[in-house]
Amino acid sequence: MKPTPFLLTLLGILALSALASSADLSIPPSPKEIAETRVGAERGNAAMQFNLGAMYALGKGVPKDDTEAVKWYRKAAEQGDAVAQYALGASYGEGKGVPKDDTEAMKWYRKSADQGYAGGQCRLGLMYAKGQGVPKNDAEAVRWIRKAAEQGDAEGQRLLGFNYAGGNGVPKDDTEAYKWWLLAGAQGDEGGKEGIAILERNLTPAQRAEGQRMAREFKPR
Repeated sequence: MKPTPFLLTLLGILALSALASSADLSIPPSPKEIAETRVGAERGNAAMQFNLGAMYALGKGVPKDDTEAVKWYRKAAEQGDAVAQYALGASYGEGKGVPKDDTEAMKWYRKSADQGYAGGQCRLGLMYAKGQGVPKNDAEAVRWIRKAAEQGDAEGQRLLGFNYAGGNGVPKDDTEAYKWWLLAGAQGDEGGKEGIAILERNLTPAQRAEGQRMAREFKPR
């Protein structure tokens, strides 16, 4: 099935936030899109199962129902859909539609991250950073966050900048932090922009120039 503008917008919102239910979509699904999504989901199409779950999570085109959202996320996640695995992990992490369970959240984030999904990699890194569902491990947190950042993911770049700025899991390096925040900020990430403003007051001209050079030369992997 060809993706519709609504479904593409939906996917983008869930990729950016575990709290999808708080999002506001400007492109509501049409009755035809809703019907096609349900038919595809009931026939076992993992992408459509994820989309139907997201509709329930957002209350768009169907009544808002976190339990029903989890039901469809799980069906897609068990088929190996990386975005659905991320969404199911977020449901467990937030206690939406299921009891809050950091161990289960960690399990599904890891499955998503292992497939290279940047959202899953960021969440897995944050779980390690906070010691949720797993022993706290800053080095492991950085390892997963870096994977997302090196893909060009703005959230991963912002988080990696914080790691370098604070010396968490890596040696403190303000120039490296500046590089990652420049990259995140260029994508509109507000946290990255705030980091840039803070560092630019403290970096030497040489450090700013080096950070800018590294950001210009960055190529997603």
